[in-house]
Amino acid sequence: MIDIRLAREDPTAVKAALARRAVDPAELDSLLDADARARNAVGRRDELRARVKDLSRQVAEARRAGDDGLVVRLSDESRQLGAEVTKLGAEADGAQAEVRDRLLWLPNLPAADAPDGVGPEDNRTIRRWPDVPRSYPEHQRVPHWDIGEALGILDMERGAKLSGSMFPLYRGTGAKLLRALTAFALDHHADAFEEIRPPTLVRTDTMVSTGHLPKFADEAYHLERDDLWAIPTAEVPLTSMYRDDILDEVALPLRLTAATACFRREAGAAGRDTRGLLRVHEFDKVELFAYATADQATDVHADMVERVEILLRALDLEYRVLDLCTGDLGNSSARTFDLEVYAPGSDMWLEVSSVSWFREYQARRANIRYRPAAGGPPVFVHTLNGSALAWARIWAALMETGRQPDGSVVLPDALAPYLGGHTLVPARG
Repeated sequence: MIDIRLAREDPTAVKAALARRAVDPAELDSLLDADARARNAVGRRDELRARVKDLSRQVAEARRAGDDGLVVRLSDESRQLGAEVTKLGAEADGAQAEVRDRLLWLPNLPAADAPDGVGPEDNRTIRRWPDVPRSYPEHQRVPHWDIGEALGILDMERGAKLSGSMFPLYRGTGAKLLRALTAFALDHHADAFEEIRPPTLVRTDTMVSTGHLPKFADEAYHLERDDLWAIPTAEVPLTSMYRDDILDEVALPLRLTAATACFRREAGAAGRDTRGLLRVHEFDKVELFAYATADQATDVHADMVERVEILLRALDLEYRVLDLCTGDLGNSSARTFDLEVYAPGSDMWLEVSSVSWFREYQARRANIRYRPAAGGPPVFVHTLNGSALAWARIWAALMETGRQPDGSVVLPDALAPYLGGHTLVPARG
C-alpha cells in the first residue's frame, strides 16, 4: 500500500501520481477524510482515557479522605466518560478500518520513468532478439494445439474431461518437457537464488500482502471450507515468508526462486485466446523474487530481466522486451518489464514473463522491514519479482518454432541434458 504519511503531507503529488494510472483524485480525498476522522477520534478517545484515569486517582483519594459525596460525583463522571470512550473507540476502529480498506484498493504510485499511457497499445518495445525479425516457413505456421494433438503429447480434451476447459493435460514427451524446463531454469538461477518449495495453498493474509486481495478475488481460486487460496504465482508465498519480520541490511538483497503450479480463474478473459495453452487455469512456473533496499532495487530489477533474456536466448525463441506504461501496470507495481515470445503457429506475441519492482508497496502490507547497518529505525524493504519462466506459453512457442517439415519437433540443445540427450519429438506414423 502507499505511504499514508506521504498522502497527508503532499496530497497534490500523490494525486498527480495516481492520475497517471487514471485514479480519480476523489479517491484520495475520501482516504484522507477517513484518515482525519480516525485520527480525530483516536485523539479524543485518548484524551478522555487520560481523564478517566485521573478521575480514578481522584476517587481513590476521596475514599481515603472519607468524602463519600465526592466519590459519588467523580464515579458518575467517570462512568459517563467511560461510555464516551467506548463510543469513540468504536468510531476510531471503524474509521481506521476504512482507511486500511481504501489503502488496500489504491494502486501503487508509478515510477517516475515508467512511460505514460492508457493501455497495452502504449507500451514501449525497448529491444528485441534477434535484431532482425525471423521469417517462418509454412511448416512452422501450425498452432501448437494441432501439433500437440498430432504428436500425442497434449490432450486438451481429456484435461477438460477431468477438470473443465482450460486445464491442459500433457502426455509423454509433453509432460517430460515441462519437467526439463523447470530443472533447466532452477539450475540457471542456482548461482544467486535460494530454491524454495512453498505451499500452493495460502491464507488470506498471504494473498493480501502481495495485492492480489481484495481487488482480484474473482481471479483466484478460494477453498472456502478452509479459507485457503490456491496461489496464482509463487510471488504470493515468497513475499510473505518474512511477513512481520525485521531483516538485517547485510542480508539484502535476499534472492529466492521457486517452482510451483499456479492457478488463475482468468475471469476477465472469457472467450479470449482460449485455444490450446494461450490462456489456462493451471500452469507451472519458475519464479524469481527478491527483498532489497531502495538503493539495490534498480540493479536487482535489471538482473532479473537479464536472467529471463538469457533463458529465452538459450531456448532460441524470438522475443521482445516491453516497458509497460502506467495504464497497463499491475496494481502493485511501480515499474514492469514484460517479455514476450513470438509463436509463429499462433501468429501471436505471448507474454511469458513480467518482471516487476514494487518499491515498498507490498512490504507495507506485509510489514517487512530491515535494520539499517548504519543504525536508526527499521525501514521497509523493496520487493521485486519475475517469472523465469512461465511454461505453458513457452511450451507452445517451442512446439511451433521447432516444428519440422515432416511434422516432428526439434527442441533446443540447451534442454538435451534434461531430456536424456534427446531433442527430437518424432512425428507419429
